[in-house]
Amino acid sequence: MHEVDKDTFQTDVLEADGFVVVDFYGDGCVPCQALLPDIEALAAKFEGKAGFVKFNTSKARRVAIAQKVLGLPTVGIYKDGAKLEEVTKEAATKESIEAMILRHI
Repeated sequence: MHEVDKDTFQTDVLEADGFVVVDFYGDGCVPCQALLPDIEALAAKFEGKAGFVKFNTSKARRVAIAQKVLGLPTVGIYKDGAKLEEVTKEAATKESIEAMILRHI
């Protein structure tokens, strides 16, 4: 799982072929940090079926706003550059993220 930023989000997410799961997090977001090991476990589980990236909204607020990320943590799934679904805040659990991925791939 690699980090994307405001310069690579377009290429790595919006222009990517297939499924990409984006972990939107922020500096100092404790729930985001707590969720990271679960996201990494899901990235390993779905390797080859979906790409996984993380995106620090604290460093690129305009991209976050453009993607309608209004709370953290937020995890979204994209297919061929289009956002299909997201889970956010308290709903962003390992189980709900995995269920979201399974609904689409």
